Amino acid sequence: MDTLSYKTISANKATVKKEWVVVDATDQVLGRLGSKVAKLLRGKYKPNFTPHVDCGDNVIIINADKVKLTGKKWTDRVYLRYTGYPGGQREMTPAKLMARPNGADKLMRKVVKGMLPKNRLASHLMGNLYVYAGSEHKHEAQNPKMIDINLYK
Repeated sequence: MDTLSYKTISANKATVKKEWVVVDATDQVLGRLGSKVAKLLRGKYKPNFTPHVDCGDNVIIINADKVKLTGKKWTDRVYLRYTGYPGGQREMTPAKLMARPNGADKLMRKVVKGMLPKNRLASHLMGNLYVYAGSEHKHEAQNPKMIDINLYK
């Protein structure tokens, strides 16, 4: 007797359908954009989301240098890191980070990585993120589709 009409389906590497999407970061708030991109990378917007499987999309972020921060966060927010040596605590603000080479890429990756789970899957998911400061990217062969990130919650 089959009483269950619905079965829970877990996605695996063979059954997952990955797409390529392009997100334009022009005039987007950094944290809100980062959280939505993290959800896209994990696949949480898909009906067959499985937490332990890479079922998210490959995300291309263009115009990352035109991202916004509200308030005085460009100068007042501080990212700390530690070199491992005595007195080796280093601090960096988003404005200093953006002024460095590949600063927009590093800032966006730092924000998105902080919103992913802290495990081996997160480092694998970060390989599906491509960040470009300008409007040009080199992934035209994958036929990415342009999405409006504001339509996602």
